[in-house]
Amino acid sequence: MTQPAPWQPDPPRTLPPTERAVEAVLLAAVEPVPVSLLAELLEEPAEEVTRTCQALAARYQAEGRGFVLAEVAGGYRLQTHPEMAPFVERFARHGLSARLSAAALETLAVVAYKQPVSRAQVAAVRGVNVDGVMRLLVQRGLVAEVGHAPGPGQPTLYGTTPLFLEQLGLASLDQLPPVEELVPDLEVVELLEARVRGVPTDQLGPGPEAPLDEEP
Repeated sequence: MTQPAPWQPDPPRTLPPTERAVEAVLLAAVEPVPVSLLAELLEEPAEEVTRTCQALAARYQAEGRGFVLAEVAGGYRLQTHPEMAPFVERFARHGLSARLSAAALETLAVVAYKQPVSRAQVAAVRGVNVDGVMRLLVQRGLVAEVGHAPGPGQPTLYGTTPLFLEQLGLASLDQLPPVEELVPDLEVVELLEARVRGVPTDQLGPGPEAPLDEEP
């Protein structure tokens, strides 16, 4: 009896350099990348870059990939295929800690009080990169895309979700406490700054030092 021939993989196919470059840039990008920027990075005409993106999108669709190349907000980005949403949701929830880190809570607070807000605006408030934290909050269902800002690049705007209100036991965002109630008074700020800088507190005059010392 003749044995079936062993399975052999298809010979590797090398994408054209322009398509590979587009893939690399879009994989590294957080927001949709405009064609004009892709053209500048690749040093190719915008029309050629558009044809390249369309060819990649058609290739992914024909091969039945789990991701697509989508044209959104005036640019292109790689995103998961809509049909794969159930699996992506399971992955997002698998192994995630029930508690949020301090960085995640701070980022969530900025979104809650300044929404709709872009990643860049959140990063400017916190003074650090927030891409990873924002992805986590989106995966947890506490933050979601709510639109796009006008202007160059049309950055994605984020806001809190109904799950956020549910977790906090709020009926609406109007029930969030005023920001003023969450900010310490000037004397407390000065005292904390002095302690960080190593300045003797007796040089600051009277202040609420005793209550602070009572903190564990």
